[in-house]
Amino acid sequence: MPELDERLRDAAARMHRADHLRRLRESTAEQIQQAERTLTDLELALSLEEKDVTRLESGVSAILARLLGIREENLARERAEAAAARQRVDGHRARLAQLEADARAAEAELAGLATASKEYAELLAEKERQLISSGDARARGLADLGAALDRVAAGEREHAEANQAGKAAHDALGEVLRHLNSARRASTWDLFGGGLIADAIEHNRLLTADEAAWHAQRALDVFSRELADVGISARPHMPKVDTRWFVDTFFDNVITDVIKHQRIEKTRAEVAKTAQWVRDMNARVQARHAQLSAERARLLARREKLLRG
Repeated sequence: MPELDERLRDAAARMHRADHLRRLRESTAEQIQQAERTLTDLELALSLEEKDVTRLESGVSAILARLLGIREENLARERAEAAAARQRVDGHRARLAQLEADARAAEAELAGLATASKEYAELLAEKERQLISSGDARARGLADLGAALDRVAAGEREHAEANQAGKAAHDALGEVLRHLNSARRASTWDLFGGGLIADAIEHNRLLTADEAAWHAQRALDVFSRELADVGISARPHMPKVDTRWFVDTFFDNVITDVIKHQRIEKTRAEVAKTAQWVRDMNARVQARHAQLSAERARLLARREKLLRG
């Protein structure tokens, strides 16, 4: 398999070069953003310096400076400061242009290496097939590694899906909390005599929170299913924030403002507790995902060592 091994070495070099270029592209993009911000500030400073020069060359400021006998001195100083500011702007424009040229060059080279990882994986798979079919001593180890990689990859995918569902559930709970916090502020205002305006705001925020709560429950249901897929049994439920509860709170003759405020605060605390549970559970999912990723990297390294040995 000398020819196949040579192709493998070439593909590995191309793949590593592509990885390097991606890192280079990322750092160059950050440098371009920083250079653009700096250039914006420098251009503003240059504009101010040029206005100072114009002011001393003509207008009321020039007349006053001439009468006081300090026009030429001030004008020379302002012109020097404007020239320095212009030089800084020109320098950063040149720097930005060079960074953009570097980014284009990296992007162009990356385009030629777009299939490097795929080619390398295909060559490894081809050598694996040849070794197994030839009865090579490494065949059994490769078969075991292949089964382990399939198992780990499936677990990694399932944990990634659970992580995404957890993030969605947390965002949905955050939306409920946002509306409940607003309702709590309106309720506090109502306690101190906010009147009909406070009642109207409170009513609106609670109705919106109620609608958001059902979306949050849907997200929690999805998260629960994804957790079950990774072996975690949980049935998270939203606190009782149903429509009847909210509607009842809007009638001052039915329930006092104090009780309304307490119920809003209690519900807000329960939703916050649920959000914390989601964060904690998602942290467990992310930790396990990281473990699986590390395990997959070790298995791939062992497989690569076998195939290239």
